[in-house]
Amino acid sequence: MPLVSVIMPVFNGELYLAEAIDSILSQTFTDFELIIVDDGSEDGSAEIIRAYEKRDGRIQFIQLDENVGTADARNSGLWRSNGKYVTMMDCDDVSLPERLAEQVAFLDSNPDIGAVGIQARAVNHDRSQDLFDLLVPSQHCLIVLDMFVRHGFVYATPMYRREQLMAVDGHEPKRRTAADRELLGRLLWETSIRYANVPKILMLYRRHWLSVGHNRDSKLLADALNPQERMLKRLWKTVSNETLDRFFRMRGSQKLDFVERRYAKQDLIRLIDALIEHNWVEPGDRSIMMAAMRQHIEWASPRLWQKFRHWGRHHFGV
Repeated sequence: MPLVSVIMPVFNGELYLAEAIDSILSQTFTDFELIIVDDGSEDGSAEIIRAYEKRDGRIQFIQLDENVGTADARNSGLWRSNGKYVTMMDCDDVSLPERLAEQVAFLDSNPDIGAVGIQARAVNHDRSQDLFDLLVPSQHCLIVLDMFVRHGFVYATPMYRREQLMAVDGHEPKRRTAADRELLGRLLWETSIRYANVPKILMLYRRHWLSVGHNRDSKLLADALNPQERMLKRLWKTVSNETLDRFFRMRGSQKLDFVERRYAKQDLIRLIDALIEHNWVEPGDRSIMMAAMRQHIEWASPRLWQKFRHWGRHHFGV
Protein backbone atom coordinates (compact mmCIF):
# COMPACT_ATOMS: atom_id res chain seq x y z
CA MET A 1 0.00 0.00 0.00
CA PRO A 2 1.26 3.54 -0.72
CA LEU A 3 2.01 5.78 2.23
CA VAL A 4 0.34 8.83 0.67
CA SER A 5 -2.81 9.27 -1.40
CA VAL A 6 -2.98 12.47 -3.49
CA ILE A 7 -6.52 13.30 -4.65
CA MET A 8 -6.93 15.63 -7.63
CA PRO A 9 -10.47 16.62 -8.71
CA VAL A 10 -10.69 17.96 -12.27
CA PHE A 11 -13.45 19.92 -13.95
CA ASN A 12 -12.66 21.31 -17.41
CA GLY A 13 -9.02 21.65 -16.43
CA GLU A 14 -7.26 20.74 -19.67
CA LEU A 15 -5.37 24.04 -19.88
CA TYR A 16 -3.15 23.44 -16.83
CA LEU A 17 -3.84 19.79 -15.98
CA ALA A 18 -0.68 18.24 -17.44
CA GLU A 19 1.55 20.61 -15.49
CA ALA A 20 -0.30 19.83 -12.25
CA ILE A 21 0.02 16.06 -12.80
CA ASP A 22 3.70 16.35 -13.74
CA SER A 23 4.39 18.28 -10.53
CA ILE A 24 3.12 15.33 -8.47
CA LEU A 25 4.85 12.67 -10.56
CA SER A 26 8.12 14.63 -10.18
CA GLN A 27 8.06 14.64 -6.37
CA THR A 28 11.21 13.55 -4.55
CA PHE A 29 8.94 11.41 -2.35
CA THR A 30 7.68 8.55 -4.53
CA ASP A 31 5.59 6.26 -2.28
CA PHE A 32 2.22 7.66 -3.31
CA GLU A 33 -0.86 7.02 -5.39
CA LEU A 34 -2.40 9.82 -7.45
CA ILE A 35 -6.19 9.51 -7.67
CA ILE A 36 -7.53 11.81 -10.38
CA VAL A 37 -11.29 12.35 -10.37
CA ASP A 38 -12.78 13.76 -13.57
CA ASP A 39 -15.81 15.66 -12.28
CA GLY A 40 -17.93 15.56 -15.42
CA SER A 41 -15.54 17.58 -17.59
CA GLU A 42 -16.72 18.65 -21.03
CA ASP A 43 -13.27 19.41 -22.45
CA GLY A 44 -10.28 17.17 -23.13
CA SER A 45 -9.40 16.53 -19.47
CA ALA A 46 -10.39 12.84 -19.53
CA GLU A 47 -8.15 12.11 -22.51
CA ILE A 48 -5.18 13.78 -20.80
CA ILE A 49 -5.76 11.74 -17.63
CA ARG A 50 -6.06 8.45 -19.56
CA ALA A 51 -2.75 9.12 -21.31
CA TYR A 52 -1.01 9.65 -17.96
CA GLU A 53 -2.71 6.59 -16.43
CA LYS A 54 -1.20 4.39 -19.15
CA ARG A 55 2.28 5.79 -18.49
CA ASP A 56 2.40 5.64 -14.67
CA GLY A 57 0.98 2.84 -12.54
CA ARG A 58 0.62 5.14 -9.52
CA ILE A 59 -2.30 6.92 -11.18
CA GLN A 60 -5.90 5.84 -10.63
CA PHE A 61 -8.59 7.43 -12.80
CA ILE A 62 -12.16 7.91 -11.61
CA GLN A 63 -14.58 9.35 -14.16
CA LEU A 64 -17.88 10.74 -12.88
CA ASP A 65 -20.89 10.92 -15.20
CA GLU A 66 -21.85 14.42 -14.09
CA ASN A 67 -20.38 17.42 -12.32
CA VAL A 68 -20.92 16.93 -8.58
CA GLY A 69 -18.64 19.64 -7.18
CA THR A 70 -15.36 19.77 -5.31
CA ALA A 71 -16.39 18.06 -2.07
CA ASP A 72 -18.14 15.06 -3.63
CA ALA A 73 -15.39 14.61 -6.21
CA ARG A 74 -12.77 14.58 -3.46
CA ASN A 75 -14.84 12.11 -1.46
CA SER A 76 -14.94 9.79 -4.48
CA GLY A 77 -11.15 9.77 -4.36
CA LEU A 78 -11.05 9.45 -0.58
CA TRP A 79 -13.22 6.29 -0.58
CA ARG A 80 -10.82 4.76 -3.14
CA SER A 81 -7.65 5.84 -1.31
CA ASN A 82 -5.26 3.48 0.49
CA GLY A 83 -2.64 5.78 1.98
CA LYS A 84 -1.96 6.41 5.65
CA TYR A 85 -1.81 10.10 4.74
CA VAL A 86 -4.15 11.94 2.34
CA THR A 87 -3.69 15.29 0.65
CA MET A 88 -5.40 17.23 -2.14
CA MET A 89 -4.06 18.83 -5.30
CA ASP A 90 -5.93 21.34 -7.46
CA CYS A 91 -5.64 20.72 -11.18
CA ASP A 92 -4.33 24.22 -11.98
CA ASP A 93 -1.60 24.51 -9.34
CA VAL A 94 1.99 23.26 -9.18
CA SER A 95 3.49 21.33 -6.26
CA LEU A 96 7.20 21.98 -5.85
CA PRO A 97 9.37 18.82 -5.78
CA GLU A 98 9.83 18.61 -1.98
CA ARG A 99 6.19 19.18 -1.04
CA LEU A 100 5.17 15.60 -0.20
CA ALA A 101 8.52 14.76 1.38
CA GLU A 102 8.30 17.73 3.75
CA GLN A 103 4.72 17.02 4.80
CA VAL A 104 5.30 13.29 5.31
CA ALA A 105 8.44 13.94 7.37
CA PHE A 106 6.53 16.40 9.54
CA LEU A 107 3.63 14.02 10.25
CA ASP A 108 6.02 11.14 10.90
CA SER A 109 7.92 13.26 13.43
CA ASN A 110 4.87 14.85 15.10
CA PRO A 111 2.28 12.20 16.01
CA ASP A 112 0.19 14.80 17.88
CA ILE A 113 -0.46 16.75 14.65
CA GLY A 114 -3.44 15.58 12.59
CA ALA A 115 -2.96 17.77 9.51
CA VAL A 116 -0.08 19.84 8.18
CA GLY A 117 -0.21 22.48 5.46
CA ILE A 118 2.46 24.46 3.63
CA GLN A 119 3.22 27.98 2.41
CA ALA A 120 2.63 28.95 -1.23
CA ARG A 121 3.42 31.57 -3.84
CA ALA A 122 0.74 33.05 -6.08
CA VAL A 123 1.70 33.31 -9.75
CA ASN A 124 -0.06 34.54 -12.86
CA HIS A 125 -1.73 32.28 -15.43
CA ASP A 126 1.43 31.29 -17.31
CA ARG A 127 3.78 31.41 -14.28
CA SER A 128 5.76 34.25 -15.85
CA GLN A 129 5.19 36.54 -12.88
CA ASP A 130 5.31 36.03 -9.11
CA LEU A 131 2.37 37.91 -7.57
CA PHE A 132 2.64 37.50 -3.79
CA ASP A 133 3.43 34.93 -1.12
CA LEU A 134 0.65 33.13 0.74
CA LEU A 135 2.15 32.84 4.22
CA VAL A 136 0.23 31.20 7.06
CA PRO A 137 1.14 30.59 10.72
CA SER A 138 2.95 27.45 11.80
CA GLN A 139 1.53 27.14 15.32
CA HIS A 140 -1.82 25.42 16.01
CA CYS A 141 -3.40 28.20 18.11
CA LEU A 142 -2.56 30.87 15.53
CA ILE A 143 -3.82 28.69 12.67
CA VAL A 144 -7.16 28.26 14.45
CA LEU A 145 -7.45 32.01 15.12
CA ASP A 146 -6.59 32.79 11.51
CA MET A 147 -9.29 30.41 10.27
CA PHE A 148 -11.79 33.06 11.43
CA VAL A 149 -10.14 36.32 10.35
CA ARG A 150 -7.61 35.39 7.66
CA HIS A 151 -6.95 31.92 6.26
CA GLY A 152 -5.11 29.58 8.62
CA PHE A 153 -4.08 27.31 5.77
CA VAL A 154 -3.30 27.59 2.10
CA TYR A 155 -6.40 25.60 1.27
CA ALA A 156 -6.09 22.38 -0.75
CA THR A 157 -2.59 21.85 0.68
CA PRO A 158 -3.09 20.17 4.11
CA MET A 159 -1.97 16.57 4.42
CA TYR A 160 -4.26 14.63 6.77
CA ARG A 161 -4.08 11.36 8.62
CA ARG A 162 -6.61 9.29 6.70
CA GLU A 163 -8.13 7.79 9.85
CA GLN A 164 -9.22 11.24 11.00
CA LEU A 165 -10.82 12.05 7.64
CA MET A 166 -12.74 8.79 7.74
CA ALA A 167 -13.85 9.46 11.33
CA VAL A 168 -15.80 12.52 10.13
CA ASP A 169 -16.92 10.96 6.81
CA GLY A 170 -14.73 13.17 4.67
CA HIS A 171 -15.90 16.39 3.06
CA GLU A 172 -19.41 17.76 3.45
CA PRO A 173 -21.53 16.34 0.58
CA LYS A 174 -22.72 18.70 -2.16
CA ARG A 175 -20.40 21.53 -1.07
CA ARG A 176 -18.96 23.36 -4.10
CA THR A 177 -16.86 26.03 -2.37
CA ALA A 178 -14.82 26.30 0.85
CA ALA A 179 -14.65 22.50 1.13
CA ASP A 180 -11.34 22.66 3.02
CA ARG A 181 -12.51 25.38 5.39
CA GLU A 182 -15.65 23.44 6.27
CA LEU A 183 -13.73 20.19 6.78
CA LEU A 184 -11.03 21.79 8.95
CA GLY A 185 -13.65 23.44 11.14
CA ARG A 186 -15.64 20.23 11.52
CA LEU A 187 -12.51 18.28 12.44
CA LEU A 188 -11.90 20.80 15.24
CA TRP A 189 -15.47 20.39 16.48
CA GLU A 190 -15.66 16.60 16.29
CA THR A 191 -12.10 15.47 17.10
CA SER A 192 -9.12 16.56 19.16
CA ILE A 193 -7.10 17.34 16.03
CA ARG A 194 -4.11 19.68 16.12
CA TYR A 195 -2.82 21.60 13.11
CA ALA A 196 0.51 22.89 11.80
CA ASN A 197 2.03 24.42 8.66
CA VAL A 198 5.50 23.71 7.31
CA PRO A 199 7.23 27.13 7.12
CA LYS A 200 8.37 26.63 3.51
CA ILE A 201 6.92 27.67 0.15
CA LEU A 202 6.15 24.33 -1.48
CA MET A 203 3.40 25.14 -3.97
CA LEU A 204 2.66 27.61 -6.75
CA TYR A 205 -0.94 28.82 -6.64
CA ARG A 206 -2.06 29.91 -10.07
CA ARG A 207 -4.30 33.00 -10.32
CA HIS A 208 -6.39 33.11 -13.49
CA TRP A 209 -9.88 34.12 -14.52
CA LEU A 210 -11.27 30.56 -14.26
CA SER A 211 -10.09 30.02 -10.68
CA VAL A 212 -12.51 29.99 -7.74
CA GLY A 213 -10.65 32.91 -6.17
CA HIS A 214 -11.70 35.08 -9.10
CA ASN A 215 -15.34 33.97 -9.03
CA ARG A 216 -17.65 36.64 -7.64
CA ASP A 217 -20.96 34.76 -8.01
CA SER A 218 -23.06 35.83 -4.99
CA LYS A 219 -24.32 32.31 -4.25
CA LEU A 220 -20.79 30.88 -4.27
CA LEU A 221 -19.52 33.70 -2.06
CA ALA A 222 -22.32 33.10 0.47
CA ASP A 223 -21.54 29.37 0.41
CA ALA A 224 -17.87 30.12 1.04
CA LEU A 225 -18.71 32.19 4.14
CA ASN A 226 -21.03 29.56 5.60
CA PRO A 227 -18.32 27.47 7.37
CA GLN A 228 -17.09 30.51 9.31
CA GLU A 229 -20.61 31.34 10.49
CA ARG A 230 -21.18 27.70 11.43
CA MET A 231 -17.99 27.54 13.53
CA LEU A 232 -18.89 30.75 15.37
CA LYS A 233 -22.38 29.47 16.15
CA ARG A 234 -20.88 26.27 17.56
CA LEU A 235 -18.69 28.36 19.83
CA TRP A 236 -21.15 31.12 20.74
CA LYS A 237 -24.61 29.65 19.96
CA THR A 238 -25.55 32.90 18.19
CA VAL A 239 -23.58 35.40 16.14
CA SER A 240 -24.65 38.82 14.85
CA ASN A 241 -24.50 39.85 11.22
CA GLU A 242 -22.32 42.79 12.27
CA THR A 243 -19.69 40.44 13.75
CA LEU A 244 -19.77 38.25 10.66
CA ASP A 245 -19.30 41.32 8.48
CA ARG A 246 -16.30 42.50 10.50
CA PHE A 247 -14.65 39.07 10.31
CA PHE A 248 -15.39 38.90 6.58
CA ARG A 249 -13.83 42.32 5.99
CA MET A 250 -10.76 41.43 8.03
CA ARG A 251 -10.37 38.22 6.03
CA GLY A 252 -10.43 40.30 2.87
CA SER A 253 -7.82 42.75 4.25
CA GLN A 254 -10.38 45.57 4.29
CA LYS A 255 -9.97 48.52 6.66
CA LEU A 256 -12.16 49.20 9.68
CA ASP A 257 -12.83 52.61 11.22
CA PHE A 258 -12.03 53.39 14.86
CA VAL A 259 -15.41 52.27 16.25
CA GLU A 260 -15.43 49.09 14.17
CA ARG A 261 -11.93 48.23 15.40
CA ARG A 262 -13.11 48.52 19.01
CA TYR A 263 -15.94 46.09 18.30
CA ALA A 264 -13.60 43.81 16.37
CA LYS A 265 -11.28 43.68 19.38
CA GLN A 266 -14.21 42.65 21.58
CA ASP A 267 -15.17 40.00 19.02
CA LEU A 268 -11.66 38.58 18.95
CA ILE A 269 -11.27 38.47 22.74
CA ARG A 270 -14.59 36.67 22.96
CA LEU A 271 -13.43 34.28 20.23
CA ILE A 272 -10.13 33.50 21.97
CA ASP A 273 -11.91 32.78 25.25
CA ALA A 274 -14.39 30.48 23.48
CA LEU A 275 -11.62 28.60 21.67
CA ILE A 276 -9.97 27.91 25.02
CA GLU A 277 -13.26 26.96 26.68
CA HIS A 278 -14.03 24.40 23.95
CA ASN A 279 -10.47 22.97 24.07
CA TRP A 280 -9.75 23.96 20.47
CA VAL A 281 -6.57 25.61 21.79
CA GLU A 282 -4.62 25.39 25.05
CA PRO A 283 -5.13 27.94 27.89
CA GLY A 284 -1.39 28.60 27.90
CA ASP A 285 -1.65 29.92 24.32
CA ARG A 286 -3.86 32.87 25.30
CA SER A 287 -1.01 35.41 25.47
CA ILE A 288 0.25 34.37 22.02
CA MET A 289 -3.24 34.72 20.58
CA MET A 290 -3.80 38.10 22.24
CA ALA A 291 -0.61 39.37 20.60
CA ALA A 292 -1.82 38.04 17.25
CA MET A 293 -5.19 39.71 17.87
CA ARG A 294 -3.50 43.09 18.26
CA GLN A 295 -1.67 42.48 14.98
CA HIS A 296 -4.94 41.66 13.22
CA ILE A 297 -6.50 44.87 14.53
CA GLU A 298 -3.52 46.88 13.32
CA TRP A 299 -3.74 45.28 9.87
CA ALA A 300 -7.38 46.39 9.74
CA SER A 301 -6.40 49.99 10.58
CA PRO A 302 -6.00 52.75 7.97
CA ARG A 303 -2.48 53.08 6.60
CA LEU A 304 -1.91 56.42 8.34
CA TRP A 305 -2.71 54.88 11.74
CA GLN A 306 -0.35 51.97 11.03
CA LYS A 307 2.44 54.46 10.30
CA PHE A 308 1.71 56.28 13.56
CA ARG A 309 1.80 53.02 15.54
CA HIS A 310 5.10 52.07 13.89
CA TRP A 311 6.55 55.48 14.79
CA GLY A 312 5.39 55.09 18.40
CA ARG A 313 6.98 51.67 18.75
CA HIS A 314 10.23 52.89 17.20
CA HIS A 315 10.54 55.95 19.44
CA PHE A 316 8.83 54.88 22.66
CA GLY A 317 8.55 51.09 22.46
CA VAL A 318 4.74 51.19 22.67
